Amino acid sequence: MQDNVDNASRLPELPPLIVDQAVFSKGLLEAEMPTPADVVGPAKGKKANKRYNVYRNNVIVGLTESLMAAYPVVNELVGEEFFRAMTPVYVRHTPPICAMLAEYGKDYPDFLQGFEPVQDVPYLPDIARLEQAWLQSYHSADATPMDPVALQTVPQERLGDVVFKFHPACRLVKSDYPIHSIWAAHKTDDPGTHMADIMVKPENVLITRPALDIIVIALPEGGGAFIEALMSGNSLSVAAEHASETNENFDLAQNLGGLLETGALHSLELAS
Repeated sequence: MQDNVDNASRLPELPPLIVDQAVFSKGLLEAEMPTPADVVGPAKGKKANKRYNVYRNNVIVGLTESLMAAYPVVNELVGEEFFRAMTPVYVRHTPPICAMLAEYGKDYPDFLQGFEPVQDVPYLPDIARLEQAWLQSYHSADATPMDPVALQTVPQERLGDVVFKFHPACRLVKSDYPIHSIWAAHKTDDPGTHMADIMVKPENVLITRPALDIIVIALPEGGGAFIEALMSGNSLSVAAEHASETNENFDLAQNLGGLLETGALHSLELAS
């Protein structure tokens, strides 16, 4: 035990450069922190307060604009002024941990879920989840969609045992709100008119990218439960039974046909 204590006491300290970088980066996101002591100029020996604050502001603005690009419908729903006001709260508490800016903001929907000023827009977090799924689909690996003919090679008596592997770009977003209708309305030239006609009902959405273009589809009744079960590795019969229990209007042919037509499936195998 004593040897471990001695060894721990002899561990090298972090290099000064790493310490300085940590202090510098932390100060960029915390406005109450003073300018780091080593940030000096243009006057010799004096802190460069104005220059550091400009850099601090540029970091916040840059990350905010990155999120605006990632969540354009959220931005439109709350308005740009409000978006720019609320997003720095997220940025300061959730700094980037990846060098790829495209990866930033994955948990922004969860932030919106708990952000008190937007609680009167209950569908906003799920809209953000749809937009995050769109981004994930866009950046997913390419793959060849399954040829629907592959299903015809399965013996009739084994169809229920089929287990599907989904295309890497395929994503499912389930919601108690009409998120597909809201999202689609904001892809038109007149979102307000289309929003006025939206019925308040749950909508589940499938996002995939079989080729170059992303497909965003509102699923038929029971479709969300069906696809979720298939994505979890369940066989076709188990998934269909689960969807039927969830929604009495579930149509297996309609939902399976949609998966085949959209290229959401990559391959199949038979459960043992």
